[in-house]
Amino acid sequence: MSINIPDVNQRDLKIFAGNSHAALAQEICDYIGIPLGNATVESFPDGETFVQFHDSIRGDDVFILQSTDNPANQNIMELLIMIDAARRASAGRITAVIPFYGYARQDRKDKGRVPITSKLVANLLVAAGANRVLTMDLHAQQIAGFFDIPVDHLLAAQVFERYLRQHDLSNLTIVSPDVGGMKMADVYVKLLGCKLGLVYKRRLGAENVEAVHVIGDIEGRNVLLVDDITESAGTLIAAAEILKSRGAKKIMAAVSHGVLSDAGYKRLRDKPILDEIITTNSTKVIPPEGLPVKINVLSIAHLFGDAIKRIHFNHSVSGLFQIKGF
Repeated sequence: MSINIPDVNQRDLKIFAGNSHAALAQEICDYIGIPLGNATVESFPDGETFVQFHDSIRGDDVFILQSTDNPANQNIMELLIMIDAARRASAGRITAVIPFYGYARQDRKDKGRVPITSKLVANLLVAAGANRVLTMDLHAQQIAGFFDIPVDHLLAAQVFERYLRQHDLSNLTIVSPDVGGMKMADVYVKLLGCKLGLVYKRRLGAENVEAVHVIGDIEGRNVLLVDDITESAGTLIAAAEILKSRGAKKIMAAVSHGVLSDAGYKRLRDKPILDEIITTNSTKVIPPEGLPVKINVLSIAHLFGDAIKRIHFNHSVSGLFQIKGF
Protein backbone atom coordinates (compact mmCIF):
# COMPACT_ATOMS: atom_id res chain seq x y z
CA MET A 1 0.00 0.00 0.00
CA SER A 2 1.55 3.29 -1.11
CA ILE A 3 0.90 6.36 1.01
CA ASN A 4 2.39 9.82 1.10
CA ILE A 5 4.62 10.16 4.17
CA PRO A 6 5.53 13.81 4.96
CA ASP A 7 9.10 14.87 5.62
CA VAL A 8 10.11 14.30 9.22
CA ASN A 9 10.36 17.29 11.54
CA GLN A 10 13.47 16.58 13.60
CA ARG A 11 12.20 18.85 16.37
CA ASP A 12 9.65 16.28 17.51
CA LEU A 13 11.20 12.94 16.41
CA LYS A 14 14.38 11.74 18.06
CA ILE A 15 16.33 8.52 17.49
CA PHE A 16 18.92 7.34 20.01
CA ALA A 17 21.14 4.27 20.04
CA GLY A 18 22.66 2.09 22.70
CA ASN A 19 26.03 0.46 22.23
CA SER A 20 24.81 -2.70 20.47
CA HIS A 21 24.52 -1.27 16.96
CA ALA A 22 25.04 2.49 16.66
CA ALA A 23 26.05 2.09 13.00
CA LEU A 24 22.58 0.82 12.04
CA ALA A 25 20.94 3.68 13.98
CA GLN A 26 23.09 6.19 12.09
CA GLU A 27 22.18 4.57 8.78
CA ILE A 28 18.47 4.81 9.65
CA CYS A 29 18.85 8.47 10.61
CA ASP A 30 20.67 9.21 7.34
CA TYR A 31 17.81 7.58 5.43
CA ILE A 32 15.13 9.52 7.33
CA GLY A 33 17.10 12.76 7.17
CA ILE A 34 17.59 13.60 10.84
CA PRO A 35 20.69 13.56 13.08
CA LEU A 36 21.25 10.71 15.51
CA GLY A 37 20.35 11.83 19.02
CA ASN A 38 23.14 12.80 21.39
CA ALA A 39 23.32 10.57 24.45
CA THR A 40 25.92 9.09 26.77
CA VAL A 41 25.61 5.33 27.33
CA GLU A 42 28.58 3.97 29.24
CA SER A 43 29.56 1.66 32.08
CA PHE A 44 31.04 2.43 35.47
CA PRO A 45 34.10 0.40 36.52
CA ASP A 46 31.87 -2.05 38.41
CA GLY A 47 29.78 -2.72 35.27
CA GLU A 48 26.75 -0.57 36.10
CA THR A 49 25.27 1.30 33.14
CA PHE A 50 24.98 5.10 33.07
CA VAL A 51 22.72 6.94 30.60
CA GLN A 52 22.21 10.63 29.95
CA PHE A 53 20.33 12.29 27.10
CA HIS A 54 22.00 15.53 26.02
CA ASP A 55 19.11 16.59 23.75
CA SER A 56 15.84 17.85 25.15
CA ILE A 57 13.15 15.23 24.49
CA ARG A 58 10.21 16.70 26.41
CA GLY A 59 7.04 15.78 24.53
CA ASP A 60 9.01 14.20 21.65
CA ASP A 61 8.43 10.94 19.80
CA VAL A 62 11.52 8.99 20.93
CA PHE A 63 12.88 5.84 19.27
CA ILE A 64 15.62 3.91 21.08
CA LEU A 65 17.48 1.36 18.96
CA GLN A 66 19.19 -1.58 20.60
CA SER A 67 19.61 -5.20 19.48
CA THR A 68 19.90 -7.75 22.26
CA ASP A 69 22.71 -9.82 20.82
CA ASN A 70 25.99 -10.67 22.57
CA PRO A 71 26.43 -9.46 25.28
CA ALA A 72 22.66 -9.92 25.57
CA ASN A 73 22.22 -9.05 29.25
CA GLN A 74 24.34 -5.91 29.00
CA ASN A 75 22.44 -4.74 25.92
CA ILE A 76 19.06 -5.39 27.55
CA MET A 77 20.03 -3.41 30.66
CA GLU A 78 21.23 -0.51 28.48
CA LEU A 79 17.89 -0.52 26.66
CA LEU A 80 15.86 -0.64 29.87
CA ILE A 81 17.84 2.18 31.44
CA MET A 82 17.59 4.32 28.31
CA ILE A 83 13.81 3.83 28.27
CA ASP A 84 13.59 4.77 31.94
CA ALA A 85 15.73 7.87 31.37
CA ALA A 86 13.53 8.93 28.43
CA ARG A 87 10.36 8.43 30.49
CA ARG A 88 11.77 10.54 33.33
CA ALA A 89 12.77 13.21 30.80
CA SER A 90 9.09 13.53 29.80
CA ALA A 91 9.29 11.98 26.34
CA GLY A 92 5.89 12.04 24.66
CA ARG A 93 6.12 8.46 23.36
CA ILE A 94 8.89 5.88 23.62
CA THR A 95 9.37 3.14 21.03
CA ALA A 96 11.91 0.40 21.68
CA VAL A 97 13.44 -0.48 18.32
CA ILE A 98 14.85 -4.00 18.69
CA PRO A 99 16.01 -5.35 15.31
CA PHE A 100 17.07 -8.61 17.00
CA TYR A 101 15.07 -9.71 20.06
CA GLY A 102 17.52 -12.25 21.43
CA TYR A 103 15.54 -13.89 24.21
CA ALA A 104 12.80 -14.83 21.74
CA ARG A 105 14.09 -18.42 21.64
CA GLN A 106 13.05 -18.92 25.27
CA ASP A 107 9.37 -18.54 24.47
CA ARG A 108 7.76 -21.58 26.12
CA LYS A 109 7.99 -23.91 29.10
CA ASP A 110 9.10 -27.05 27.26
CA LYS A 111 10.56 -28.83 30.30
CA GLY A 112 10.18 -28.66 34.04
CA ARG A 113 11.48 -25.76 36.15
CA VAL A 114 12.52 -23.45 33.30
CA PRO A 115 11.55 -19.78 32.73
CA ILE A 116 9.77 -18.15 29.80
CA THR A 117 12.42 -15.49 29.45
CA SER A 118 11.01 -13.78 26.38
CA LYS A 119 7.89 -12.97 28.42
CA LEU A 120 10.04 -11.71 31.30
CA VAL A 121 11.93 -9.35 28.97
CA ALA A 122 8.61 -8.13 27.54
CA ASN A 123 7.41 -7.33 31.07
CA LEU A 124 10.65 -5.47 31.82
CA LEU A 125 10.36 -3.32 28.71
CA VAL A 126 6.80 -2.34 29.57
CA ALA A 127 7.71 -1.68 33.21
CA ALA A 128 10.63 0.53 32.14
CA GLY A 129 8.23 2.75 30.20
CA ALA A 130 8.19 1.61 26.56
CA ASN A 131 4.95 2.57 24.79
CA ARG A 132 5.48 0.32 21.77
CA VAL A 133 8.01 -2.08 20.26
CA LEU A 134 9.38 -2.26 16.72
CA THR A 135 11.19 -5.49 15.88
CA MET A 136 11.90 -7.91 13.03
CA ASP A 137 11.43 -11.65 12.49
CA LEU A 138 10.70 -12.83 16.02
CA HIS A 139 11.58 -16.47 16.60
CA ALA A 140 7.88 -17.12 17.22
CA GLN A 141 5.08 -14.75 16.21
CA GLN A 142 3.14 -15.34 19.43
CA ILE A 143 5.85 -13.43 21.33
CA ALA A 144 4.13 -10.24 20.18
CA GLY A 145 1.26 -11.31 22.44
CA PHE A 146 3.58 -11.31 25.46
CA PHE A 147 3.47 -7.50 25.38
CA ASP A 148 0.63 -5.36 26.73
CA ILE A 149 1.67 -2.60 24.32
CA PRO A 150 1.58 -2.44 20.50
CA VAL A 151 4.24 -4.46 18.66
CA ASP A 152 5.14 -3.81 15.02
CA HIS A 153 6.71 -6.96 13.55
CA LEU A 154 8.73 -6.38 10.37
CA LEU A 155 9.76 -9.10 7.90
CA ALA A 156 13.28 -9.42 6.50
CA ALA A 157 11.86 -11.46 3.62
CA GLN A 158 11.21 -8.33 1.59
CA VAL A 159 14.83 -7.22 1.96
CA PHE A 160 15.99 -10.66 0.85
CA GLU A 161 13.50 -10.68 -2.04
CA ARG A 162 15.13 -7.67 -3.71
CA TYR A 163 18.50 -9.41 -3.56
CA LEU A 164 17.28 -12.85 -4.62
CA ARG A 165 15.44 -11.52 -7.67
CA GLN A 166 18.83 -10.62 -9.11
CA HIS A 167 19.42 -14.40 -9.44
CA ASP A 168 17.87 -17.07 -11.65
CA LEU A 169 14.95 -18.47 -9.62
CA SER A 170 13.65 -20.93 -12.22
CA ASN A 171 15.34 -23.94 -10.58
CA LEU A 172 15.01 -22.91 -6.92
CA THR A 173 13.39 -24.78 -4.04
CA ILE A 174 12.77 -22.97 -0.74
CA VAL A 175 13.54 -25.28 2.18
CA SER A 176 12.82 -24.89 5.88
CA PRO A 177 15.57 -26.56 7.96
CA ASP A 178 13.00 -27.56 10.60
CA VAL A 179 9.27 -27.95 11.07
CA GLY A 180 8.97 -24.70 13.05
CA GLY A 181 10.17 -22.62 10.12
CA MET A 182 7.57 -23.76 7.62
CA LYS A 183 5.46 -20.61 7.90
CA MET A 184 8.49 -18.41 7.21
CA ALA A 185 9.46 -20.63 4.26
CA ASP A 186 5.93 -20.28 2.89
CA VAL A 187 6.38 -16.49 2.87
CA TYR A 188 9.39 -16.86 0.57
CA VAL A 189 7.46 -19.28 -1.64
CA LYS A 190 4.68 -16.71 -2.06
CA LEU A 191 7.16 -13.89 -2.72
CA LEU A 192 9.35 -15.76 -5.20
CA GLY A 193 6.96 -18.33 -6.69
CA CYS A 194 9.26 -21.29 -5.96
CA LYS A 195 8.74 -24.86 -4.79
CA LEU A 196 8.71 -25.70 -1.06
CA GLY A 197 10.67 -28.32 0.87
CA LEU A 198 11.33 -29.37 4.46
CA VAL A 199 14.15 -30.96 6.43
CA TYR A 200 13.07 -32.83 9.54
CA LYS A 201 15.70 -32.66 12.29
CA ARG A 202 16.37 -33.96 15.78
CA ARG A 203 18.15 -31.72 18.26
CA LEU A 204 20.95 -33.56 20.05
CA GLY A 205 22.08 -30.64 22.21
CA ALA A 206 22.39 -26.86 22.35
CA GLU A 207 24.79 -26.76 19.38
CA ASN A 208 24.23 -30.12 17.65
CA VAL A 209 21.36 -31.35 15.47
CA GLU A 210 20.75 -34.33 13.22
CA ALA A 211 18.85 -34.01 9.94
CA VAL A 212 16.95 -37.24 9.34
CA HIS A 213 14.43 -36.72 6.51
CA VAL A 214 13.74 -34.51 3.50
CA ILE A 215 10.35 -33.67 2.01
CA GLY A 216 10.09 -31.97 -1.38
CA ASP A 217 11.64 -31.81 -4.85
CA ILE A 218 15.40 -31.47 -4.26
CA GLU A 219 17.35 -33.56 -6.78
CA GLY A 220 19.09 -31.45 -9.40
CA ARG A 221 17.73 -28.18 -7.98
CA ASN A 222 19.23 -25.16 -6.28
CA VAL A 223 18.13 -24.74 -2.68
CA LEU A 224 17.54 -21.73 -0.45
CA LEU A 225 17.41 -22.59 3.25
CA VAL A 226 15.46 -19.95 5.19
CA ASP A 227 15.65 -19.41 8.95
CA ASP A 228 15.20 -16.59 11.43
CA ILE A 229 18.48 -17.07 13.31
CA THR A 230 21.74 -18.98 13.23
CA GLU A 231 24.27 -19.00 16.02
CA SER A 232 26.16 -22.29 15.95
CA ALA A 233 25.27 -23.00 12.28
CA GLY A 234 24.45 -26.58 13.32
CA THR A 235 20.94 -26.58 11.84
CA LEU A 236 22.09 -25.08 8.52
CA ILE A 237 25.05 -27.45 8.11
CA ALA A 238 23.02 -30.55 9.02
CA ALA A 239 20.27 -29.54 6.58
CA ALA A 240 22.77 -28.74 3.82
CA GLU A 241 24.49 -32.10 4.23
CA ILE A 242 21.31 -34.14 3.83
CA LEU A 243 20.13 -31.93 0.96
CA LYS A 244 23.44 -32.42 -0.85
CA SER A 245 23.12 -36.19 -0.34
CA ARG A 246 19.67 -36.00 -1.99
CA GLY A 247 21.09 -34.35 -5.11
CA ALA A 248 20.82 -30.62 -4.39
CA LYS A 249 23.11 -28.42 -6.49
CA LYS A 250 23.88 -24.92 -5.16
CA ILE A 251 22.81 -24.42 -1.52
CA MET A 252 22.29 -20.92 -0.12
CA ALA A 253 20.84 -19.80 3.22
CA ALA A 254 18.82 -16.67 4.00
CA VAL A 255 18.98 -16.00 7.73
CA SER A 256 17.36 -12.91 9.25
CA HIS A 257 19.72 -12.66 12.22
CA GLY A 258 23.29 -13.87 11.75
CA VAL A 259 24.47 -14.03 15.35
CA LEU A 260 27.23 -16.51 14.56
CA SER A 261 29.46 -17.49 17.47
CA ASP A 262 33.08 -18.61 17.25
CA ALA A 263 31.79 -22.19 17.25
CA GLY A 264 29.50 -21.33 14.34
CA TYR A 265 32.29 -19.83 12.25
CA LYS A 266 34.45 -22.86 13.03
CA ARG A 267 31.70 -25.20 11.83
CA LEU A 268 31.34 -23.20 8.60
CA ARG A 269 35.09 -23.38 8.10
CA ASP A 270 35.32 -27.11 8.83
CA LYS A 271 32.30 -28.05 6.69
CA PRO A 272 32.21 -25.67 3.68
CA ILE A 273 29.04 -27.11 2.17
CA LEU A 274 27.03 -23.88 1.94
CA ASP A 275 27.72 -21.71 -1.11
CA GLU A 276 26.42 -18.47 0.44
CA ILE A 277 24.76 -17.13 3.57
CA ILE A 278 22.60 -14.03 3.17
CA THR A 279 21.79 -12.18 6.37
CA THR A 280 20.95 -8.67 7.59
CA ASN A 281 22.67 -6.06 9.71
CA SER A 282 20.14 -6.50 12.54
CA THR A 283 23.30 -7.34 14.50
CA LYS A 284 26.95 -6.60 13.79
CA VAL A 285 28.16 -9.36 11.46
CA ILE A 286 31.96 -9.46 11.11
CA PRO A 287 33.04 -12.71 9.41
CA PRO A 288 36.64 -13.78 10.03
CA GLU A 289 39.12 -13.72 7.16
CA GLY A 290 39.54 -16.85 5.11
CA LEU A 291 36.01 -18.14 5.65
CA PRO A 292 35.18 -20.49 2.73
CA VAL A 293 31.50 -19.51 2.81
CA LYS A 294 30.47 -16.16 1.32
CA ILE A 295 28.46 -14.12 3.85
CA ASN A 296 26.46 -11.29 2.30
CA VAL A 297 25.04 -8.74 4.76
CA LEU A 298 22.02 -6.75 3.55
CA SER A 299 20.95 -3.48 5.17
CA ILE A 300 17.58 -3.15 6.89
CA ALA A 301 17.95 0.62 7.39
CA HIS A 302 15.33 1.49 4.75
CA LEU A 303 12.86 -1.04 6.17
CA PHE A 304 13.17 0.32 9.70
CA GLY A 305 13.38 3.91 8.49
CA ASP A 306 10.06 3.58 6.65
CA ALA A 307 8.48 1.90 9.69
CA ILE A 308 9.67 4.64 12.03
CA LYS A 309 8.26 7.32 9.74
CA ARG A 310 4.91 5.52 9.57
CA ILE A 311 4.76 5.11 13.35
CA HIS A 312 5.68 8.77 13.85
CA PHE A 313 2.88 9.96 11.57
CA ASN A 314 0.41 7.32 12.84
CA HIS A 315 0.16 5.54 9.50
CA SER A 316 -0.25 1.80 9.09
CA VAL A 317 2.99 -0.16 9.42
CA SER A 318 1.34 -3.26 7.98
CA GLY A 319 1.05 -1.27 4.76
CA LEU A 320 4.76 -1.99 4.26
CA PHE A 321 3.89 -5.62 3.56
CA GLN A 322 2.29 -7.15 0.51
CA ILE A 323 2.49 -10.70 1.88
CA LYS A 324 -0.66 -12.63 2.67
CA GLY A 325 -0.83 -15.31 5.30
CA PHE A 326 1.92 -14.07 7.59
